[in-house]
Amino acid sequence: MKVSVPAVAVWGKVAPSHSITAIMVTDDQQTIVTGSQEGQICLWDLSSELKISSKEIIFGHTASVICLAKARE
Repeated sequence: MKVSVPAVAVWGKVAPSHSITAIMVTDDQQTIVTGSQEGQICLWDLSSELKISSKEIIFGHTASVICLAKARE
């Protein structure tokens, strides 16, 4: 069973930086994936009206994310 958890951002007066170093759009063109200099991977929903909203942030990389690729089925 897949559980969906909405992205929640919690910080003080200043949001954490997310200097995008890599970007990818899924084949269905509904999700944008960005990698950052800070080592984060972010998933963004892309609506048919081209509105972007945050979906998930993945932490754990200790180096910059400089490349993104989709896995084969």
